[in-house]
Amino acid sequence: MRKLFLSTICWLGCIAGVSAQVFSFEDFKSLVIKNHPTVKQAQLYSQDAAAELMQAKGAFDPKLSSTYERKALDGAIYYDRWENALKVPTWYGVDFKVGYDNRVGKKLLPEESPELFVAGLSVPIGQGLLIDARRATLRQAQLAQSMAEAERTKLVNKAIFSAAKAYWEWWFAFQQKQMAQEGFELAQKRYFATKQRATIGEQAAIDSVEANILFQDRQVLLEQASVDLQNARLILSNFLWDAQETPLELPENAQPPQLLFRKLDETTLQQLVLQAKTQHPELAKLQFKIQQLTWEEKLRKEMLKPQLNVNFNFINKSLGSSAYGGTPLSFDNHKLGFDFSFPLFLRKERGKLQQVRIKQLSTGFELDLAKREVINDIYAAYNEVKNLERQLNIQQQATQNQALLLQAEQRKFDIGESTLFLVNSRESKYIDMKIKTESLRGKYQKALANLAYLAGVAEV
Repeated sequence: MRKLFLSTICWLGCIAGVSAQVFSFEDFKSLVIKNHPTVKQAQLYSQDAAAELMQAKGAFDPKLSSTYERKALDGAIYYDRWENALKVPTWYGVDFKVGYDNRVGKKLLPEESPELFVAGLSVPIGQGLLIDARRATLRQAQLAQSMAEAERTKLVNKAIFSAAKAYWEWWFAFQQKQMAQEGFELAQKRYFATKQRATIGEQAAIDSVEANILFQDRQVLLEQASVDLQNARLILSNFLWDAQETPLELPENAQPPQLLFRKLDETTLQQLVLQAKTQHPELAKLQFKIQQLTWEEKLRKEMLKPQLNVNFNFINKSLGSSAYGGTPLSFDNHKLGFDFSFPLFLRKERGKLQQVRIKQLSTGFELDLAKREVINDIYAAYNEVKNLERQLNIQQQATQNQALLLQAEQRKFDIGESTLFLVNSRESKYIDMKIKTESLRGKYQKALANLAYLAGVAEV
């Protein structure tokens, strides 16, 4: 966090005109993870899932209710009823209830008491005993939280991958610009020197024309490299934001660090494959979806049972014990009942159960396919990394050999055994090969980022 803070201060200082520090990929990625709008947007998935879980838990909230009803005719109060209840649902399907009723009036029903206290419970004997809609919904909401976290990880990894490609494009554009600048300066010096020697007759005038052609060609290349660097800087700036969602600009004097080459081995590949099988966001989402469907199947199977709810309530005309004038609780004072229903053909219930099982099969097929694609993508990306690694080693050796050829040609030219054309050709070829080497370095880094993204991780 200290490093990230200092980096942020550095960028704010750059905007104010302070000299920039070397901008490493680690600092850049830290800024992206902390401040980029896409990453912040991804955090909302978890918050939305938490809100959904809160709604599901709401089905188990105690519920307080109160009903008041009064009827009067010709000045006479027929009845004045006030009924209050507190219902407490539980995870096991049993609902507890306590209540207080107060009734007065001339037209009350014979079984109505002026004051009545109730305490009882409702128990599902058939449907709803093992699982019901509120329990299934809560379990699915808990799994939805895990799915939201997987989706958040997927979006963050995607943002990091896009940012990495932009960074390494900028890195290569910077290297290309440096080499184009170096080639331009060499051609400029050679042109002025050749022109001066041709003026005093020490060198053929046609050599100054050739040197001028190379100088102009290098100037065109430098202009193009400068434009490419500016465009790469603009693209990279798309990922630079501060904590207040204010976009930042990459300063023109910012530069990337020297790149240290690192290789991957087979052990890293196997670790990525193993991690992807258990933690890849896409696979995790499908696995959690299958678990959701498992709870849905349990609920639909439960709906095939008859609905039988038994209700038992103690009732009392007043609170307290008989020693204080009250009536003690007794099984003689109770209210008992049950509710029973059962659709004879169960077509609705059986149809929904069949739909859930079809979804389970479909999601299972999707998971099998996704697993195979993810693993094969990882292997393919790893092969690309190793291929670029081999190409880079060969290109580095070829560039070194080209440097030897250039040195030898320059020595031959100095002793009059070569021509300016051959020296320029060797030098141009050497610069092109250096640029190609740096291009392969950038491609290698992007291939590493691609491997991490396909494996479902932030980096390898």
